[in-house]
Amino acid sequence: MAAEIQPKPLTRKPVLLQRVEGSQEVVNMAVIVPKEEGVISVSEDRTVRVWLKRDSGQYWPSIYQVMPSPCSCMSFNPETRRLSIGLDNGTISEFILSEDYNKMTPVKNYQAHQSRVTMILFVLELEWVLSTGQDKQFAWHCSESGQRLGGYRTSAVASGLQFDVETRHVFIGDQSGQVTILKLEQDSCTLVTTFRGHTGGVTALCWDPVQRVLFSGSSDHSVIMWDIGGRKGTAIELQGHNFITVNGSVVLTASHCDLLCALFHQTPEWLDSDSCQKCNQPFFWNFKQMWDNKKIGLRQHHCRKCGKAVCGKCSSKRSSIPLMGFEFEVRVCDSCHEAITDEERAPTATFHDSKHNIVHVHFDATRGWLLTSGTDKVIKLWDMTPVVS
Repeated sequence: MAAEIQPKPLTRKPVLLQRVEGSQEVVNMAVIVPKEEGVISVSEDRTVRVWLKRDSGQYWPSIYQVMPSPCSCMSFNPETRRLSIGLDNGTISEFILSEDYNKMTPVKNYQAHQSRVTMILFVLELEWVLSTGQDKQFAWHCSESGQRLGGYRTSAVASGLQFDVETRHVFIGDQSGQVTILKLEQDSCTLVTTFRGHTGGVTALCWDPVQRVLFSGSSDHSVIMWDIGGRKGTAIELQGHNFITVNGSVVLTASHCDLLCALFHQTPEWLDSDSCQKCNQPFFWNFKQMWDNKKIGLRQHHCRKCGKAVCGKCSSKRSSIPLMGFEFEVRVCDSCHEAITDEERAPTATFHDSKHNIVHVHFDATRGWLLTSGTDKVIKLWDMTPVVS
């Protein structure tokens, strides 16, 4: 079913540990089982499978469950071994896995959405099941009673969902590129704010409760780090990377065909000005200075290194600044371009070909393992410790 691949000697690149094959359709989501040599997967072929590593070194299904509708997403809680599965028909089905991961017992079904479930989160501390669907609805249910507690209609189909237990804030990313923050109560919710920074739809969200920052990945090929406390966004331009997982100061992302590991640092806040902060020429909305100086207003740009508002003439140069997250050349002012050293231009990101089109990633920080599932119906397990250690 799945051939074991012997790791090569330690190198500064991910090591492919396993290929897990057997699904008949795309594996929409999969997770590594903590403290076990196992993987749980849900697929478009309507199957839920628990793969355990056998003595032969191969991964074989210990559980093979056929659902009434294609499986679109899942949430697994290792402490309770509770598995919540979102289906194409809008239902969320809940199971409890046995200690040896050889049996799954049905618990309850939630009629959560009118159409395909897109994301699920189980919150153990509150006994809540959070979900989003293609019906543009966010909903949360009580996992003890199965009762629907509340809902909220999003502006577009949600494609990312994260939750902060301490503040009861839920973060919803949607296909319009917007990130919505809601404050949840037991049976009601309040809109806190919305963030817009992407030109494409949000494809993934990752919440860091320690640093209190939210990462959003988008189809516009950018990753934005949102400082929730400071209510500002820091762009980390990782071109072509839509899926995100965070481990300390390391961002692990994936695109349709490769993996990337990058260190990130805070980028400067963009400054506001009515005129170029280098040559003092007015911008096109500064009518008074344009009239006084008898000059045509210029378009405003920003230097990605210092954050100053500058005109096109004073920011004609481009440079990569890897330590600030800009692995590709971006606009900088002329003085910053001269000040950037060759050491600062040295890349911090490493790109690695995953050799399949990725639709989902999951990272096990305790072992440094990364799971990728692809449109080729294959699940791959990677040892990322050579890269992130």
